[in-house]
Amino acid sequence: MMTLVMIVAFCVLMMLAVPVGYALIISAGLAILSTDHVPLSIVAQQVYDQTQSFPMLALPFFMLAGTLMLGGKLGQQLLELASKALQRWRGGALSTTVLSSVVFGGVSGSAVANASALGSVLIPWQKRHGYPAPLCAANNATSAVIDVLIPPSIPMILYSLVSGVSIANLFIAGILPGLLMAASFVFVCWAISVRRGYPVAKERVRKRELAMMAGKSLPALLLPVLIILGLRFGFATPTEVAVLSVVYSLVLSLGFYRDLTVRRFCDNVIEAGVATGVVMLVIMGSAAVGWVLTFDQTPQMVARWVAENMSNPIVIILMMNLLMLIVGMPLDLPPAILLLGPIFVPLADVIGLDRVQLGLMMVINLGIGLYTPPIGTTLFISSSIAKASMGATTRELWPFFVMAMLLLLAVSYIPALTLY
Repeated sequence: MMTLVMIVAFCVLMMLAVPVGYALIISAGLAILSTDHVPLSIVAQQVYDQTQSFPMLALPFFMLAGTLMLGGKLGQQLLELASKALQRWRGGALSTTVLSSVVFGGVSGSAVANASALGSVLIPWQKRHGYPAPLCAANNATSAVIDVLIPPSIPMILYSLVSGVSIANLFIAGILPGLLMAASFVFVCWAISVRRGYPVAKERVRKRELAMMAGKSLPALLLPVLIILGLRFGFATPTEVAVLSVVYSLVLSLGFYRDLTVRRFCDNVIEAGVATGVVMLVIMGSAAVGWVLTFDQTPQMVARWVAENMSNPIVIILMMNLLMLIVGMPLDLPPAILLLGPIFVPLADVIGLDRVQLGLMMVINLGIGLYTPPIGTTLFISSSIAKASMGATTRELWPFFVMAMLLLLAVSYIPALTLY
């Protein structure tokens, strides 16, 4: 009964456009008020307890490292390197967004931040090269999701909190699917450019110039490698690696690029703090919701019902993916992971689905929701930057959407793609 009250209250609050974090806390409180067995103070207790987790410190430090790395000359160097390396390819200007998402994914860890940062620079540049605004917006909205697969990934950190899976294993497992998604999107950019006859840039870049740009960007490109090595070989915990990432970013900005000022540092700290506050509010609300689900034994009941009524794991995985696609349309990625994780993890254990594989399924699936109408976050951001209508942008999405869905099915049914 508590779970039903909470679901109804949450849906009503979402339709009233209440922010997700507040909607989670209010709906959990209303569910507890519907029974006399539990004091309302349990909501405050759960909200507070969630903030006392040491691994949670990795979130603000990874975000701060990303803002420090991308806020100055480094961001310009990475974009210039990607654009120069691909400008002679058919559709190279579009593919620059894809390659930049791979590179920036190892720094920022947030698809929304990626869509905003890259879109504001690359979409106007692509439009000047003759590409239509809706296509530029669709390319940016979909490519930004690569960010959540390339480590460090904020959604993977959140999934590890609800599943108990090692963050290092999740980071390593996301590398191959992230690269496969990038390769498939580059193919889409090339195919669209060939079919529509978009021109190729005539300007040639000298190999020496390209090598110099790669050398200047190399210290930043090493950051995700250092993160993986540190976690893989146990040199440091995820939180310690996040702190070291901030130190590494500060050293690069001060000693190598020499572009860090007191003003920019303060702006970066504020930016990371605001982003952390938004995510933390959702996490705190999800803790209260998770307590209600656990008290009502909802995950166990779902797992038991599935075990009694469905015997084919292939069908169960397909149903899980369909449910995640539906939930991912109105909900942002962090709250969707925190809400569905406690339900799907016991179900995965029942059917023998590896928890790391489930994590990648959730991240890819809910990432697709970021650019799926009606409330796709990266879709809205990209359309706004490109000054294109949502309808026109959505019509250009389908080739990227098909490739992402094929990758999702492959990850769902081929465990070997999760290399960890």
